[in-house]
Amino acid sequence: MSTVHEILCKLSLEGEHSTPPSAYGSAKAYNNFDPEQDALNIEMAIKTKGVDEITTVDILTNHSNARRQDIAFTYQRRTKKELVSALKLALSVALGLLKTPAQYDASELKASMKGLGTDEDSLIEIICSTTNQELQEINRVYKEMYKTDLEKDIISDTSGDFCKLMVALAKGRRAEDGSVIDYELIEQDAQDLYDAGVKRKGTDVPKWISIMTKRSMFHFQKVFDSYKSYSPHDMLESIKKEVKGDLENAFLNLNKSLYFADQLYNSMKGKGTQDKVLIRIMVSHNEVDMLKIRSEFKRKYSKSLYYYIQQDTKGTIPVWWRWLKPDTA
Repeated sequence: MSTVHEILCKLSLEGEHSTPPSAYGSAKAYNNFDPEQDALNIEMAIKTKGVDEITTVDILTNHSNARRQDIAFTYQRRTKKELVSALKLALSVALGLLKTPAQYDASELKASMKGLGTDEDSLIEIICSTTNQELQEINRVYKEMYKTDLEKDIISDTSGDFCKLMVALAKGRRAEDGSVIDYELIEQDAQDLYDAGVKRKGTDVPKWISIMTKRSMFHFQKVFDSYKSYSPHDMLESIKKEVKGDLENAFLNLNKSLYFADQLYNSMKGKGTQDKVLIRIMVSHNEVDMLKIRSEFKRKYSKSLYYYIQQDTKGTIPVWWRWLKPDTA
């Protein structure tokens, strides 16, 4: 039973406890009310891997609203965090972990294109970072869940060269990494990328898209190395010079590990945390390439990803800490 459903069911039942302020209310407040103990119990429940939903639900549904406000106040005094925010964050992680990878990515893609405006960062992050097999499964699950094609939603929600790039990548038809290295094609792609970009006035973006949506990641690593012999700038510098905005972010995402390291850092720097970004990356990549991401993170930002998350979340989501052991993170 989901947490929300369980709460609604319990709130609809009558209990055997003391009479609430309204005789017609269903929440029956326990005697011997102890907000300090309840706040502590909720704090420990949130820290449990996957969140101890039963304890949380029992506490919140067996007190009057006035007492719940006392518990929330006590919790904030203890932890320096609002109870509502802490529960949302902890339950978002727990619910995300209960979905299959394809279900999680499909729901995040739908959310990124829902309503006014588009969350381009989420779109880029998921579509540019998944394998052909993963994309094909995401497409299947997306249609199953939302009764429409992912490609149609991308086309209706984005435009221009960015739309063309996203649609091409979403098809999941890029070459897969293989043991055969085509050195001739590597040199040709490196020269074509230079000729279509830095060498000319105005970037031939369709040419870049054509190359970057067909080749494997392994091939691209070789192309980027070879590119240096044609251009005064490396490929990443050339991308930053030639294109801007969402298209730039998408092209830069070809170095997945560095891209996600940057995304994680940006989600935690300054005041406040971009919880949605932090949760999405940690849930999606903890079993895929988190070792590579955290290695890039430490290389670029000197301190470990574990350290930054610990400092930024103040212990609210310790489930992540199990993925980031201090001695290696």
